[in-house]
Amino acid sequence: MANPSPSKLAYVPFVSVENMMKLVHHIGIETMLKGIADYIEDDFRRWDLFDKTPRVASHSEEGVIELMPTSDGDVYGFKYVNGHPKNTKEGLQTVTAFGLLAKVDTGYPVLFSEMTVLTALRTAATSAMVAKHLAPKGAHTMAMIGNGAQSEFQALAMRVICGIETLRMYDVDRAATEKAVRNLDGFGFTLEPCSTPEAAIEGAQIITTCTADKQYATILTDNMVGAGVHINAIGGDCPGKTELHHDILARSDVFVEYPPQTRVEGEIQQMPEDFPVTEMWQVINGTAPGRRDARQITLFDGVGFAIEDFSALRYVRDQLKGTGLYQELDMIADPDDPRDLFGMVLRAKP
Repeated sequence: MANPSPSKLAYVPFVSVENMMKLVHHIGIETMLKGIADYIEDDFRRWDLFDKTPRVASHSEEGVIELMPTSDGDVYGFKYVNGHPKNTKEGLQTVTAFGLLAKVDTGYPVLFSEMTVLTALRTAATSAMVAKHLAPKGAHTMAMIGNGAQSEFQALAMRVICGIETLRMYDVDRAATEKAVRNLDGFGFTLEPCSTPEAAIEGAQIITTCTADKQYATILTDNMVGAGVHINAIGGDCPGKTELHHDILARSDVFVEYPPQTRVEGEIQQMPEDFPVTEMWQVINGTAPGRRDARQITLFDGVGFAIEDFSALRYVRDQLKGTGLYQELDMIADPDDPRDLFGMVLRAKP
């Protein structure tokens, strides 16, 4: 008997790294950043529909491996992601990821995708979406403290969504800054490499901190931060890792994604459990204030949340039609008789 052919339901669209990069160029990186930001903002507006839980983390001395699940009641999504700062010294990525969308009513997957590139895009899109609501009006200069794998994505998202024109850049590794300057040449920025973090934040209305060391650190001290800035603190994303002096938090209005996760992983892990924060979905829905005046210090304590990954996967799913930039993977065992899985296996005998 001939081997049975897989049914149409057995195949799941898979976006490889190669096809994700082709999709970025097909759409345009700035268009894609803006598109993902719009999807994230739309999903924040329907926040109440989502299952919400802190990510499930497995920590080791070398790093962390995490699962990030959520569902809006119609579609379920999750991301697998690691964070291993030591990897860079070994020629490996600090962060790798993949993700999946599935229909809630059947449980069948409808998209499987790489998310190493996509996570960089969604992290930057989230930062810029938040800054659109919180940054000083007319902000044109950003300090980028930490010029590693995320820095160029952050810069481009801030440019296309918030109008940033000048980028002042600092990294303890001068080669990282040189790399970022090369990569961003031609995107319309005024690029200003700096020799100290103090020099980088001079004249900046937005300060982005994005370093990789898995430890308590003080990238910004209290005396470095003046009135009226927006701080985009995205480097601290696990227990025991921070970038800001706690006195900066004490005099800032702090905005977060999901407090139960951020209080464990974010900058506010340094603060008391009742330290006041505002959830960004409330600002977007108009039920809580964002920036109130020109002298206010706003601080986004961004650790990354599953709904943002769901939004990014949803965006990719919606852009794939007609592109051919995916493969059909035979992932789901789908026998003609759903009670006869064993028989399907027997009939596959060579």
